[in-house]
Amino acid sequence: MFSHVTVGADDLTQAAAFYDAVLGEIGMRQRAVEPDGGPDARCWVRPDAPYPRFYVYRPFDGAPARGGNGAMLAFVAPSRAAVDAAHAQGLLHGGTDDGAPGLRAQYAPDYYGAYLRDPSGNKIHIVHRPALWDDLIERSPR
Repeated sequence: MFSHVTVGADDLTQAAAFYDAVLGEIGMRQRAVEPDGGPDARCWVRPDAPYPRFYVYRPFDGAPARGGNGAMLAFVAPSRAAVDAAHAQGLLHGGTDDGAPGLRAQYAPDYYGAYLRDPSGNKIHIVHRPALWDDLIERSPR
């Protein structure tokens, strides 16, 4: 299990608007980031669990942010409708389509997902599989 995952962005206001819209559709919310002397950042979590966390930071080295070639983050959605809504919100908030919502039977018969690039070029995937969602909810701390 991951503690957290981080991507870079040069414009945190734009990144926050994008991720608030996309991740809000799958039940994640932005939380405060404690000052630690590091670069400016934003953070998202599920309301029922403090971890794992997803962060967007200004790059520590001061160089421009860029998406990793071959890197992708996948977020679990509660339903196909949430995948559709997250993808649509991403497009409305500065993201670009990297694969429209739909079944991906090459992965599994019930695998439904969509792919986006955030405004900084980071690739994200929103996926719904009923068993995966049920397992995530069952294992969440109460």
